Amino acid sequence: MFREVNGLPGHVLVVHAAVVLVPLLALLSVAYGVLPRWRPRMGWAVAVLAVLTPIVTWVATESGEELEEVLRSRGYPPEGLQKIHEHSEYGENLFWFTVGLAVAALLLLLVTSGLARTRDLPRWLPLVLTAVVVVLAVFALIYVYLTGDSGAKMVWSGIV
Repeated sequence: MFREVNGLPGHVLVVHAAVVLVPLLALLSVAYGVLPRWRPRMGWAVAVLAVLTPIVTWVATESGEELEEVLRSRGYPPEGLQKIHEHSEYGENLFWFTVGLAVAALLLLLVTSGLARTRDLPRWLPLVLTAVVVVLAVFALIYVYLTGDSGAKMVWSGIV
């Protein structure tokens, strides 16, 4: 399903969306948490990114696994496959950090938007959710870098 799009490996096409959307989700989610007066302007963007980014990251991960399978079936050398596997592990971690960040961002939106009954919620909850968003954003940014860097090094060194 994710193998090719118009003859090109699907992974090559979708990774660029993940490389853009993950940092956007991370930065806007953190800004939403730490800049309360900007929340009315940024809430919609955080909500859209929190839904879209995990989907794009999942598609990038799945298409990467398809590409890895194709390369394995073509008899790629073991050292190249090892680097591809390392890249794949970074991508898998990135996916889970992105999912966690998206869930935390959506919970923060819910708690601070007035949709939830704020009288019944503890006052510290938005602060805790903001801290969780910041931590997950840092890990998502680290893993989007590690994943992208390892993939780019493989492409530019001729492994893939």
